Amino acid sequence: MTHLADPVRASAHRGTDGTSPPGRSRRPSTRTTPRARRLRPLLFCAPFIVLFAGMYLAPIAYAAVSSLFALHRTGLGLTAPTARFDPLSNYTQALQDDAFTSSLVRVALFGVVQVPVMLGIALLLALLFDAKSARGRGFFRLSSFLPYAIPGVSAALVWSFMYSSQSSPINRLLEPLGAAVPFFDEDLALWSVANIVTWSWAGYNAIIIYSALQSIPSEVLEAARMDGASAIRIAWSIKIPAVRGALVLTTVFSIIGSAQLFNEPTVLQPVSGGSISSTFTPIMSAQSAVAAGNHHYAAAQSVLLAVAVGVVSFAFFKLTERKGQA
Repeated sequence: MTHLADPVRASAHRGTDGTSPPGRSRRPSTRTTPRARRLRPLLFCAPFIVLFAGMYLAPIAYAAVSSLFALHRTGLGLTAPTARFDPLSNYTQALQDDAFTSSLVRVALFGVVQVPVMLGIALLLALLFDAKSARGRGFFRLSSFLPYAIPGVSAALVWSFMYSSQSSPINRLLEPLGAAVPFFDEDLALWSVANIVTWSWAGYNAIIIYSALQSIPSEVLEAARMDGASAIRIAWSIKIPAVRGALVLTTVFSIIGSAQLFNEPTVLQPVSGGSISSTFTPIMSAQSAVAAGNHHYAAAQSVLLAVAVGVVSFAFFKLTERKGQA
């Protein structure tokens, strides 16, 4: 049985001045200060900030500082070299190193040719995935993405057998014609590596571009079809301009990936017959310097590569931004 609140009983729990008696504790205030509200998002971001600073910013800072020191030998060279502060020595040596500068030129050529070809294939695949008349789109999306799911080292090992003069099925098919493809010839070695990278990453970029295609309003496409626009005209005038942001993003990622080329040429190096050297790419050149015990010189090469990639990426962003405003 319920009872109505008794004013006399309720007043007994309060003092004469309407406040709670000393023995009763008040409910703590839930108000927060403006400063606490501003710091609350940082608390949630703290794990990422700590990992980002420890795993990304700290190594960059360490490499930059390490590149300012150079190894010097005294006497007849029988004693261990000592590191001295010499900020220009490693950078001057790197810019005068023919092997390192050749690797920079080689990777630049790789990016100029391979990146547009790969993104062109990715764009074509994305448009085919998005076509209404296409059949089995889910299967082809998955099958094009599968090469990306294979680790780069494993993919390079598989392709090394495809390129080998003893086990290449391509050359076996060409054998009745008396022809063979010299995959590891000096002129073809770079493009043999480019083929592996394209095979591995074209499907990944196609999925990114295809996701951007899904943001196009269906009303716009339907209106274009009602106006008599063909599928090719719709793709050229509506779909491709709509995925411009995704193309810029994938291009920048591909530029950075080209500069970091390492796994594929390193795996192919033992079977390349000397066409892929230990300084084939800038990262491989820096790794060779590390193997030789000259960490400071390797750090200088890494810094130069990072600056070059940053300049190219910034210039590309500015160029695409200016074209977008035109």
